[in-house]
Amino acid sequence: MEINQLTKVLFAAVIGLSVVMMSLKGFEGQWYRYLFRFILLFSYIIPISLRVNLDMGKAAYSWMIQRDKEIPGTVVRSTTIPEELGRIVYLLTDKTGTLTQNEMVFKRLHLGTVSFSSDTFDEVASHLRTAYVHSGMTVATGATPTSKMRRTIVTRVMESVRALALCHNVTPVYEGGPEGIENAAEADQMTHANFTFQASSPDEVALVSWTESTGLTLIKRDLSSMQLRTPQGVVLSYTILQVFPFTSETKRMGIIVKEENTGEITFYMKGADLVMSSIVQYNDWLDEECGNMAREGLRTLVVGKKTLTEEQYQDFEQRYGQAKLSIQDRAAKVAAVVEGLERDLELLCLTGVEDKLQYNVRPTLEQLRNAGIKIWMLTGDKLETATCIAKSSRLVSRTQTIHTLRPVTSRTEAHLELNAFRRKNDCALVIKGDSLEVCLKYYEHEFMELASQCPAVICCRCSPTQKAEVVRLIKQHTGKTTCAIGDGGNDVSMIQAADAGIGIVGKEGKQASLAADFSILQFSYIAKLLLEHGRNSYKRSASLSQFVIHRGLIISTMQVVFSSVFFFASVALYPGVLMVGYATVYTMFPVFSLVLDKDVPSKIVLTFPELYKDLTKGRSLSFKTFFVWVFISIYQGAVLMYGALLLFEEEFIHIVAISFSALILTELLMVAMTVRTWHWLMVIAEIFSLALYIASLLLFRDFFDSAFILTWGFVWRVMVITLVSCLPLYIIKYLRTKLSPPSYSKLT
Repeated sequence: MEINQLTKVLFAAVIGLSVVMMSLKGFEGQWYRYLFRFILLFSYIIPISLRVNLDMGKAAYSWMIQRDKEIPGTVVRSTTIPEELGRIVYLLTDKTGTLTQNEMVFKRLHLGTVSFSSDTFDEVASHLRTAYVHSGMTVATGATPTSKMRRTIVTRVMESVRALALCHNVTPVYEGGPEGIENAAEADQMTHANFTFQASSPDEVALVSWTESTGLTLIKRDLSSMQLRTPQGVVLSYTILQVFPFTSETKRMGIIVKEENTGEITFYMKGADLVMSSIVQYNDWLDEECGNMAREGLRTLVVGKKTLTEEQYQDFEQRYGQAKLSIQDRAAKVAAVVEGLERDLELLCLTGVEDKLQYNVRPTLEQLRNAGIKIWMLTGDKLETATCIAKSSRLVSRTQTIHTLRPVTSRTEAHLELNAFRRKNDCALVIKGDSLEVCLKYYEHEFMELASQCPAVICCRCSPTQKAEVVRLIKQHTGKTTCAIGDGGNDVSMIQAADAGIGIVGKEGKQASLAADFSILQFSYIAKLLLEHGRNSYKRSASLSQFVIHRGLIISTMQVVFSSVFFFASVALYPGVLMVGYATVYTMFPVFSLVLDKDVPSKIVLTFPELYKDLTKGRSLSFKTFFVWVFISIYQGAVLMYGALLLFEEEFIHIVAISFSALILTELLMVAMTVRTWHWLMVIAEIFSLALYIASLLLFRDFFDSAFILTWGFVWRVMVITLVSCLPLYIIKYLRTKLSPPSYSKLT
C-alpha cells in the first residue's frame, strides 16, 4: 500500500519535472514533442523494476520460511504477503484445535446425585460389571443384597454408559482384523484385536473410548446396526432405526435404536446444555453443574433418553417419512416432526471432556502480547469454558481483570452495558455472540472503539459468519493489519477475511490449512513466523524498495543537471546499453542481496518481542524515510554530475566515463553502508558486480575511451567524486547511530 502511494508521488514528480524543464526551455515550436522526450528521459524516476524486485524478494522470504527447521511443516500458500506478517496489530484466533490440541480426554460423569472423575472411574466399571453380571441382559442389583440407593446408582450408571456407547457416529475400524463381529465366540477372540475408533468429532471418540475403558465396548457399526460387548464378553446387538446428525444450528444429535433381544425401542439424544436444558425433564442441578464444569475448562454434553413403544415409533416414522417427501418447506416440516419427539426426555447424565492446551501456548501468547499484538479469541464454546481457557492459556494476563458483558437484548440494555464497560481500564472483555450482535446492531462504532482498545477480547458462542464479520469490522474501524488463525472448516471465513490467514493442520482436516495464506502444524510456530520472519520480511522489503527508488532518482537527477547545463536539451546522458546495464547487471545483485540482511539475531528477536512494536507504526517505509532518500538521491546525483563536468578533460566521452563509473561505485558503497549483518552472498554480489563493470569498461570501446580509463587521471577523478558523494552521508549516519541509536542496536 505504501509502495503504491510512493509510486503515485514519483509519477507526479516525473510529470512536474518535465513541465518545469519545458517551461525553462520555452513553449515554442513543437513543444509537445520535447515535453514527451523529457517525460521519457525522466521515466527512470518511476521504479518499474521495483515490482519485480519485491516479488522476487517475497519468493525468497517464502522459501526461507519453508526452510526454517524450527518451524517444520510450514507451508506458504500465498507468496505475495510475507511482509504483512511484520505489522500485525490484531490476532484473531479460534479456541478448539488452535489454542487447544483438539485431543479430548473424558474427565467427568455427573448423574445428579453422584459425580465420577478420573480418580473414581474404576467405580463406574465396578457398577457396570455388577449390572451385567448375568450372561444375558438381566439387570442385577448385585451379587449381594444392597439398598435401594445402591440399586439406583448401579442402574443409572449402566443406562448412562450404555447411552454414551450408543448415541454417536463412531465406527470401529479393525487393522488386519474382520470387518465386524458376528457372534459372542468371535467377539471373545477379538478382545485384543487392534482397532481404532473413527468419527467426525474427537469428542465422540473420547466418549466411546471411555465406555470401552469401563468395559462396554463398541465392536461393530454399520448403517443399520451396532454391536456392543459387555464386561462379561456378551455381544448385544442393536438395530439403528433413525439417526439425527449434529449440526451447528441444532447443536445436538440423536439416534433411535432397537435392542434385538428384548425388542425395546429407545431414543437417545445428547447435545449442548443450552439446547438440552429445555428438552429434558425439569431438574435442579443441570445448570449449576454445567457452570462448575465449564469453570474447570471442560466441554460439557447433556445426555437424555426416551423409551418408545412400537406404536409410538410407527406413528413417528410415518409422520417423519411424509415430512421428508414434502415438496414445500421440507426442512421446517422435518424439524417440526423431530421436535415433537424431543419432549420430556429423561436426563441421564452430564459429561465433561477436557481439551488439552497446545504445546507452548502460554509462552507464545505472552510473547505476542509483549510484541504489542492484541489477541481476540472467537469460539463457539460456552462463556465459562472460553473464559477458563483464556486464563489457563495466559491469553489474559494475571494482572488483568476480566469484564463479562451481561446478556443484552435491547438498545437500552446495550447502552447501559457499554457505559459500564467504558469506565474500566486495561480490562479484557468477554461477550456472547447474541449480545455482540445486539451491540453491533445499535452501537457498532462505539463498541468497536471500546473493544479495539482492550488487550484481549473473548467472543463466545460465535457463528462462523460472526467471526468473519468481526474481522471485517476491526479492519474497517481501526485500519490496522489483522491476522486470523484457525484449524477447522468453521474458521475458513474468518481466515479469508483477514489480511493474513494462518491455518493449522489439525484433527478437523485441512480445510483451514488449504484456505489460509500460511499453513503451520502447531500454534507455537506463530511466534517465530510473526516476530522473526514477518519482521525481517517487512524491514527487508522496506530497504529494497528504498534502494530501487534511490537507484532511479539518482540517475534522473544527473539527467536533470546535464540537460540544465546544456541549455535544457532533451538529450539522453547515457546510451541505452549503459542504462539497461545500470538497472540490471551492474547494481541488481547487491541491491537484491538486501533480502538477506537482518538487524538482530533470531534469538534476540524472540527474547525481546518488544522490537516488533516499532514495525506496527510503519516507520520503516513512510513518507519521512522516502523524502530522506529523495534528498540523498538529489545530493549524490548533483555531486556526481557537477563533479564530472568540473573534472573532465577535453572530450565529452570523458564525462560519461567519469560520472558513470562514480555512479556505479556510489551504488555499491551505499549498499555496503546499509547492510547491518553481512552474508557471504552479499560479498559475492558486490565483488561480482564490480568485476562485471570493470570488464565492461574495457570491452565497450564505443562508450569509454580505453586509453583514458587506464590513466591515473581517470582513477583519481572517480575516487574524489565518489568520496564526496558518500563520505558526508557515512559521517551523518555514524553520528546519528552514536547520538540516537535505534532500539535494536542496544541489544546487539
